[in-house]
Amino acid sequence: MTKVAKMGINGFGRIGRLVMRAALTRDNVEVVAINDPAFT
Repeated sequence: MTKVAKMGINGFGRIGRLVMRAALTRDNVEVVAINDPAFT
């Protein structure tokens, strides 16, 4: 059994998008929230 790290991304600019791409390629990371004023 592997543990899954749940994380939120604060800002979806250049760095936020890179973090999201890295998280999508891993099995042990789950993005549960993205906080960005442009989305609201």
